[in-house]
Amino acid sequence: MKILVIGGGGREHTLAWKLAQDEQVSRIFWSPGNAAARLPQKVEICNVRADDVHALADLAVKEKVDLTVVGPEAPLVAGVADEFHQRGLRIFGPTRQGAQLEGSKVFSKQFFLKHGVPTGRAGIFSDMDEALAFARKQPKPLVVKADGLAAGKGVIICANDAEAEKALREIMEQKVFGEAGQQVLVEECLSGPEVSVHAITDGTHYKVLASAQDHKRALDGDRGPNTGGMGTYSPAPIFTPELESRVRKEVFDRTLEGLKADGIPYCGVLYAGLMLTKDGPKILEYNCRFGDPETQVIFTRLENNLASVLSAACDGKLGSVDLRWKSDAAVCVVIAAGGYPGNYRKGDVIDGLDDASRCDGTQVFHAGTTLKDGRIITTGGRVLGVTALGKNHRQAVDHAYGAVKKIRFEGMQYRRDIAAKAL
Repeated sequence: MKILVIGGGGREHTLAWKLAQDEQVSRIFWSPGNAAARLPQKVEICNVRADDVHALADLAVKEKVDLTVVGPEAPLVAGVADEFHQRGLRIFGPTRQGAQLEGSKVFSKQFFLKHGVPTGRAGIFSDMDEALAFARKQPKPLVVKADGLAAGKGVIICANDAEAEKALREIMEQKVFGEAGQQVLVEECLSGPEVSVHAITDGTHYKVLASAQDHKRALDGDRGPNTGGMGTYSPAPIFTPELESRVRKEVFDRTLEGLKADGIPYCGVLYAGLMLTKDGPKILEYNCRFGDPETQVIFTRLENNLASVLSAACDGKLGSVDLRWKSDAAVCVVIAAGGYPGNYRKGDVIDGLDDASRCDGTQVFHAGTTLKDGRIITTGGRVLGVTALGKNHRQAVDHAYGAVKKIRFEGMQYRRDIAAKAL
């Protein structure tokens, strides 16, 4: 079986690593891949960009790929699944229409309200003055969201009118998120613990994956600006069986029913970001791909062959799959470049990776790295995802941070309280 993995970050490194463990997989093409990641021999790096939809399909045809797995959201929103379907190629990921659940916050909010998926109240605006007037009347804090894709940074929590005005002007006038800011949502700020819940679906059946809890803020104690994610752990003790039952009924069941009612076929990931409010779970957003760094802890714990699971989803046979999970806990600590999530350093040499990889139960997944003159250097904001298993959360934390301490590069930063809530 030949597989193409699209994308080049920590999530995709994890997918390639997990898929390569399957004996039925003979070859993995990873495009554009990550030149610094240490990979099994069966993995081949290709240089096709993740957003070059037609070239990716050409690659799949040329190499007679049996299954393509899409990592990032941008290719899905650009219609990579549509192109593959037109050529008769199997691909795990929703079509352009389904990917609007992530690609447009306006689309998803309207979808939630239409189909009774519990969510926060919001106003939708394309006019700056109307958005400002609405924001001034709302209780504070509130949330301002850019409509389109903004690399996980298009959500701004505003404590007062001045911050709300600043956020709206940055998004709508200064275009800090480009075309993603053509429309905005001004939304009530839900409060409570957050939990990430992934499901994979073939459009009719779905399977909920192991729970994980992300840490979005840059600094310890959930302070500082929002990021793409500074670490995560699995399982999340807060996601009890009772809560899972409610999320299935109120979130995933209603979502699948809504997709069917709207005539939207959907094979791929439904990744729900949930706020556990005093009124019950409410959805903040959907992503149409696996989370990063949630993927690192979820698939470190998965016992099934991932290729078989995703193939079943593509073939409409997910209902017959029984997912199995290791009893171990997993923790991922993201090491970021100095300055992230703002302007960050690049080109710093990373030392200690070999020592870190030898730590108990540890995998170091590469995100923002590359090879230069035989040395591994930083190229992105989130550089590495140091992921470790342990018999419980405490042991997993100790293993992960033990490995983190082996790694060194100028300006590196990381949170020191990942999984503290689980402890």
